Amino acid sequence: MGASAAMARTSTRVRCASFDEMPRALAVIVAAFVSDPVARFAWPSAERYLQSMQSAVKEFAGASFAHGTADVAEDFSGTALWLPPGVEADGEAVEKVFRSTAEPGHLDDALKTFEKMGQSHPPEPHWYLPLIGVDPRAQGNGVGSDLMRHGLARVDERKGLAYLETGNPRNIPLYERFGFEVMGEIQVGAAPVVTPMLRRPRRA
Repeated sequence: MGASAAMARTSTRVRCASFDEMPRALAVIVAAFVSDPVARFAWPSAERYLQSMQSAVKEFAGASFAHGTADVAEDFSGTALWLPPGVEADGEAVEKVFRSTAEPGHLDDALKTFEKMGQSHPPEPHWYLPLIGVDPRAQGNGVGSDLMRHGLARVDERKGLAYLETGNPRNIPLYERFGFEVMGEIQVGAAPVVTPMLRRPRRA
């Protein structure tokens, strides 16, 4: 029965989210990252996490909605927010969110981690995937892989370089299966390790 179900699984339909759908798309990221090491280092309190994470996500990757690169599963079970070459997160706005909401004892290490993340980007034009996540109720069903395939098809169409970071070591093998390579580690104080990963343009 399990094998038949796996064979019968159909690909998730992925599409671009509109501005009006931003709250629903960001809510998926909040749900998906509820146990993320980096997010919960910044907001160990569940209450503070739920109050603050969506604002941080909006400032970190909200520009994807303006560029047509905020991908969602049709049923909003997953979200992937891509920033095209030349588009960057609003660093000042992200820092403002952290300074006003993060655990005070973790603030400096969290901000320095994000600073080093910015410094670790490749110098060449690249597609950046700040955030990809699947609602916990839908995890394990291939939604994240379908989102990744959709985004990378766009990158490959333009023969682009793709870059991401992960603070969850369990995600590294998944990203490696999609062609990303570990570029090193970012470690600041008591903050969790963040792993930058790069995917080189695909050859025809």
